[in-house]
Amino acid sequence: MNKKHPSLLATILLAIGVAMLSACNPQPAETPIATSEEPPLAGARIGGDFTLTDQNGKKVSFSDFDGQYRILYFGYSYCPDVCPVDLQQLMAGLRVFEKNNPERAAKIQPIFISIDPARDTPGVLKDYVGAFHPRLIGLTGSEQEIKDAADKYLILYNKQEPNAEGGYLLDHSRQAYLFGPRGEPIALLPYDGTPQDIAAEIDRWTK
Repeated sequence: MNKKHPSLLATILLAIGVAMLSACNPQPAETPIATSEEPPLAGARIGGDFTLTDQNGKKVSFSDFDGQYRILYFGYSYCPDVCPVDLQQLMAGLRVFEKNNPERAAKIQPIFISIDPARDTPGVLKDYVGAFHPRLIGLTGSEQEIKDAADKYLILYNKQEPNAEGGYLLDHSRQAYLFGPRGEPIALLPYDGTPQDIAAEIDRWTK
């Protein structure tokens, strides 16, 4: 656990339960269960505006997508297993939803934010996100820009010691967020579920 963020960790535990850290090894996710029509994350202090650089080298802010729902996932392209599996499932779920609800699906913007700006340049991200969904946007930036965004979205990450060849992994929180048209947190998507499970959760909270 990264000991540099004790207050952030406390916020995570209060806001959304437990922020699972993964050293790129799959772990089971807790599927959010709503007991009423109020979204599970309604009122949670998660989110806020940021400005990063997309896969085309263009500056993009979270507020640019106001009026749209947003699926948000933090990870990195060099992740050997967790990130690509999660993204594959999330985007497969979005495709199921697109097929059944094309008009509502058009109001959803999927976003992938890299926590590894040293390696995830716009060019690298362009190839990476294109493999999962044609509308998936990849965002990167400076180390400070990424940290500022991650802090707002309660994402913890920590770089492991490099190996003999200089390669490294990052431990990071695994959260797949659904945000609303005003940038408000709505729910956690079950990234370890089936595409149908993910589509059903999207269907439940979008209008």
